[in-house]
Amino acid sequence: MTDPAGERETPAVTERREVVVVGGGQAGLALGYHLRQHGRDFTILEAAETPAAAWSERWDSLRLFTPGRRNGLPGRPFPGDPDRYPGRDEVVTYLTDYAREFELPLELDSRVRAVRPTDAGYLVELDDRALAAEQVVIATGPFQVPVVPAIAERLDPTITQFHSTAYRNPEQIPDGPVLVVGGGNTGYQIADELVRSHAVHLSVGARQTPLPQRILGRDLFTYLEALRLMRVAVTSRLGSRLQQRETLIGSSPRTARRHGIQLHGRTVGVSGGEVRFADGATVTPAAVIWATGFGLDHSFVHAAVFDSGGRPVHERGVTKSEGLYFLGLPWQHTRGSALLGWVKDDAEFIARRIAEVAERHGAAAQQQAVTR
Repeated sequence: MTDPAGERETPAVTERREVVVVGGGQAGLALGYHLRQHGRDFTILEAAETPAAAWSERWDSLRLFTPGRRNGLPGRPFPGDPDRYPGRDEVVTYLTDYAREFELPLELDSRVRAVRPTDAGYLVELDDRALAAEQVVIATGPFQVPVVPAIAERLDPTITQFHSTAYRNPEQIPDGPVLVVGGGNTGYQIADELVRSHAVHLSVGARQTPLPQRILGRDLFTYLEALRLMRVAVTSRLGSRLQQRETLIGSSPRTARRHGIQLHGRTVGVSGGEVRFADGATVTPAAVIWATGFGLDHSFVHAAVFDSGGRPVHERGVTKSEGLYFLGLPWQHTRGSALLGWVKDDAEFIARRIAEVAERHGAAAQQQAVTR
């Protein structure tokens, strides 16, 4: 069978599941825990060949800005000293062990090509098979499509350049000045590592509010939780304001300058090997790292649940297409919705909704059987 666009053959249905979860990162695993608790028949489809791939693909020295006590998924605290800030590999190990400990049905190397509504629920298409599902959760996370500005194409080809997802360690970087573009936590962390071995320039477009990692000897998130700022709903007046204000945790322009990093305004132009900034300064770098964030790609979801800009329309992950949900989106419900230690709240909520819909469908099926 050919799909409506005539682009590819739709594979035959080989399996049926009550619930299919698309994405095996922290959101999908947290949901899997709750679906297991509810006794649901489900599977988790992960496109990568290894668990926790989104974390595995970050730089070697990455450290979380949340302490261990704040990074646990439901049912299993993050191991080790609860006050330390775990590294990348610790997160990968934790998520891998989490899936194993709770025997979650995680299917690796299973990229979903399309999700389509049907009369009985949804058809989830992969390259070589298709699953029929009563309900589907899109849990592909916020780190989907690396964003690189168009001006990168004008950079001299002799200059090494890549998105921050391809950065691993300073050994990748040739001798000479390095330009890091992006004033978020990623940009500051990478610049701070590279300044020990290179002359580093950091281009900051929009200023972000710097917050210290620790205050009076206690972790910042102790205070944010006490003030309930991590749980402010996006629909509230305060949530609406906070959503527009990104923050730096443990980094600041002042600290960056003290470490020897040269700060500039927004990158506004590229001419051959020269990069120009909004403050009028220029630099001729040997390498450029674009720490310019990510975009979301839900083009594989063929359901009328998006606005004109392609953003999913939902209430706490629940869409108007019954049985179709999103999980792990930035500010899906609160400030912590996309973060490792807080995604469990939305996961529990979605799992309850899935159970309610399943019970309603079951009751309707019984009623039809009685009236026949």
